[in-house]
Amino acid sequence: MEPRDLSTHVPYEAGRGIEETAREIGMDPGELVKLSSNENAWGPSPKAVVALRESATTVHTYPKSSHTDLTAALADRFAVADEQVWLANGGDGALDYLARALLAPGDEVLVSEPGFAYYAMSARFHHGQVNQYPIRKENDFEQSADTVLDSYDGERIVYVTSPHNPAGTEMPLDEVETLADATDEETLVVVDEAYGEFSETPSAIELTRERDDIAVLRTFSKVFGLAGCRLGYAVVPEDWAESYTRVNTPFAASELACRAGLAALKDTEHIEQTVDGVRESREYMYDRLDCPTWESQGNFVLAEVGDGTRVFEAAKREGVIIRDTTSFGLPDCVRITAGTPAMTERAVDVINEAL
Repeated sequence: MEPRDLSTHVPYEAGRGIEETAREIGMDPGELVKLSSNENAWGPSPKAVVALRESATTVHTYPKSSHTDLTAALADRFAVADEQVWLANGGDGALDYLARALLAPGDEVLVSEPGFAYYAMSARFHHGQVNQYPIRKENDFEQSADTVLDSYDGERIVYVTSPHNPAGTEMPLDEVETLADATDEETLVVVDEAYGEFSETPSAIELTRERDDIAVLRTFSKVFGLAGCRLGYAVVPEDWAESYTRVNTPFAASELACRAGLAALKDTEHIEQTVDGVRESREYMYDRLDCPTWESQGNFVLAEVGDGTRVFEAAKREGVIIRDTTSFGLPDCVRITAGTPAMTERAVDVINEAL
């Protein structure tokens, strides 16, 4: 008895954690600064923490009302119908739902290279085929409709990451519309806006109010600081919104996650603190790092350091965990999550010393 052939499936490589790194280098975990996973350096929404504590006594029940309340709150936030909001166990769960709803065995998808590995992983899990379009460093990771269309060949789903991970660049809304107009009627353009709250560009969700060929992905992991709760969602065209009931995992968003999400949406102080802090951290890195960087609209900065693995290892020895982007096909770069002032200053000093 053997599992099916998984030779084309590549394991997801997460950023290094504090505990494993502390054990490796013989340091106390409290001495380490982790800026490798684009988590919220200011922690979770305090209102969400209260909600988690207060909801602990209800975890014996399925999240029926909380799921409905959160869907309604998000729909109101973006002026869409409740049915257009698909809650999921993280943004990757929402990607799985879209793949289930759209892909038949053998259908093809188009993903960016470099880009988020789970687009391709989800497609392959659902027996899809994966093609790539390039986002090039020599073009400063520019994202345009033409960049995608040069590689497009009728794929069922086209994934766009805006802001892009790991570069931080965006695809303007008019370019998203141009892309959707130029692709086939049966092609869905999925715009991943996991880092959208850090950008000043309007969300592509507004396009889902009028079109049936664009869906948008968002998450509570970044600006709301709820990565450990695993809560994400997709906003889909209204015409096929009811498909959610046919493809979703029962109660995929937990009671605790839904209650935390509801509270975090109302925590405007935490949202503003995080966004302002991220922007200050990005500017500090642009100004103080002794190497080229790219302007980012996410909560991270990509820096060209020559030998990314060497700089990653040198920083790790000093207790600063950053992301070696070799797995993204960028071995000469590292990605640094925007941190608090103290975290950012320490990271910049350590990286400059390594350089």
